[in-house]
Amino acid sequence: MALSSPEDLKEFSPRTDLALEAHREAAGTAHRIPGVNVQEENRGEVVISRVTVQDEEAAGVMGKPPGNYITIEARGLRKRTQQVQEQVARCLADEIRRLVPQKPDLQVFVVGLGNWNATPDSLGPKVVESLLVTRHLPAYVPEDLRGGLGSICALAPGVLGITGIETVEIVEGVVSRIKPDVVVAIDALASRSIERILTTVQLADTGINPGSGVGNHRKGINQQTLGVPVIAIGVPTVVHAVTIAMDTINLLIQQLHATQPFYSYLDRLGNQDKQKLIRDVLSPYVGDLTVTPKEVDILIEDMSRILAGALNAAFHSRIRERQSIL
Repeated sequence: MALSSPEDLKEFSPRTDLALEAHREAAGTAHRIPGVNVQEENRGEVVISRVTVQDEEAAGVMGKPPGNYITIEARGLRKRTQQVQEQVARCLADEIRRLVPQKPDLQVFVVGLGNWNATPDSLGPKVVESLLVTRHLPAYVPEDLRGGLGSICALAPGVLGITGIETVEIVEGVVSRIKPDVVVAIDALASRSIERILTTVQLADTGINPGSGVGNHRKGINQQTLGVPVIAIGVPTVVHAVTIAMDTINLLIQQLHATQPFYSYLDRLGNQDKQKLIRDVLSPYVGDLTVTPKEVDILIEDMSRILAGALNAAFHSRIRERQSIL
């Protein structure tokens, strides 16, 4: 069923922060939406999908602001293979360099969003821990020793529940003081697909809304609020329980409706009715439950190392020229 409005998208689709998933849900069997361009590229074990939302009408259907969304997928990341991790990091570095302003002496401010006390939400702060920050070096290191290093500073501002301050207010204050050329914001996301948890990275030049993956709607960190370009890097770390239940019901319907009359009845229910049934069962006990893999701590460590390596390679040519950037 093709959806035609943001209200339909919200009503019928489990929550997702990924533009690629939002496009597939909204396009339905039509496979395309006017004003949305989708391209796919394969690089070994890495699949790169580029979604461009060209106008406001398409943005209304997608539920995503106009801009460029790049999704990098590698299912092999779950196997923790060094070769796959290196390939993903290099692909990320290439895509980041394409999105940021092209100018010499680029001043980069990296913001690691999230709650370092909650493992599925700790990706941003962990990336900041592993970054090679260099903005302070001119005051302490001779110029001949700084060759091949860009200018990066970084901050993990925490979350509203820890600081009592809206994240965007902290970031706005720092940006107004240091005046970077670009802000790179890193955050955990929610996915529509279990398979994409910690195997997918989304880059976007539209900024980010902290906490949107778990339904906490905060003021956006974007060019409109900060006055400088904002590149968002997000990784799905959770999936909603409604999504798992919906996928389970649909799989049962596909396999059993031919032999069991009850499943034929379920097949006639619309997505809205199925979701209402699931929420009626879950809400009294677990509310809006989100689920993450049991090995999330290990996977978060791996992904934070990959993202930090990609950022270091994107902005420091000395690291980019190494055989391994991780």
